[in-house]
Amino acid sequence: MPLIAHSSLPSFERLQKRGETILSKERAAQQDIRELHIGLLNMMPDAALEATERQFFRLVGHSNQVAQFYIHPFSLSSIKRGESASRHIKEHYKTFDEIKLQGLDALIISGANVSNPDLTQAPFYEQLRQVVEWSFENVTSTLCSCLATHAVLEFKYSQKRIPNGKKHWGIFPHQVVDRSHPLVKGVNTRFDIPHSRYNEISEAQFNKAGVKILAASPVGVHLAVSPDLFRIVFFQGHPEYDSISLLKEYKREVALYLEGNRPDYPPFPDNYLSLQNCAILDEFKAKLLSNVASLSDFPEKLIMKTLDNTWHDSASAVINNWIGSVYQITNEDIKLPFMASVNPLNPLNL
Repeated sequence: MPLIAHSSLPSFERLQKRGETILSKERAAQQDIRELHIGLLNMMPDAALEATERQFFRLVGHSNQVAQFYIHPFSLSSIKRGESASRHIKEHYKTFDEIKLQGLDALIISGANVSNPDLTQAPFYEQLRQVVEWSFENVTSTLCSCLATHAVLEFKYSQKRIPNGKKHWGIFPHQVVDRSHPLVKGVNTRFDIPHSRYNEISEAQFNKAGVKILAASPVGVHLAVSPDLFRIVFFQGHPEYDSISLLKEYKREVALYLEGNRPDYPPFPDNYLSLQNCAILDEFKAKLLSNVASLSDFPEKLIMKTLDNTWHDSASAVINNWIGSVYQITNEDIKLPFMASVNPLNPLNL
């Protein structure tokens, strides 16, 4: 929750210039404490559908202990689902038409498992475009994760993603580029983020789009915002990941190798496993390839106990800042994106 500049104390102005959220008495008088309604467009495949729900729900829930959150998951009918996932979506998700009728204060769009660099070939391409177009006009801020970031950069800024040449996979240190933006206040100047992607929007492409980069690493930009500095927030990494997410992904890659659906045995994710865990997995690999063990013997339980999580606190801080900023400027009427006093071209008044 923000500080209120209820006097002429110079510290209020100095803190505001350093990116802290400081409200005037006039702006504070316009606010009523109320719930926030946040949509979650979940495009992940069946195997990760419910885990993705929990990951984003947890990030939002950890972010602020004052506001009340209603999270409304929905998906796209163009994404082919199995019987179990279809039943889960039918029972617990809303349709996009229901979301539009209800309205949202904020929207999170998950990534999706599409390795083809040409997003126009994705079956959900047009439906996703419709969601993005609606959200930009009707939602205070939309947070895009990984593939969603790539799609929006293509939809709105004509920047097509390009192949990396190899999979960027692991935990990577990132540097805050602009320390004055409210989204990174209180965030470590260097922090870790998981990545898992075959394609990217390059730093040059972000700059060409006029998008403001807030945090980047040797494997690319992670955090950025639209030219208005808030209405779209871009993640290229996966700060929502659990400690075990990359281990489960590694196990799936091993399964793909055994099924003949990838040519080589998968390498380890970068900067993720300890030397001891690598040794355990190398021993498992030797037994697996010698037909002494099967995938059911994968030492997941043994390894998961020793995995470090070096990204959750920073991820929570960014989400907290995002939700706090939404709260400061969203309209009391859920159908309207901003308070009457907010300039949509510069909603955070930066």
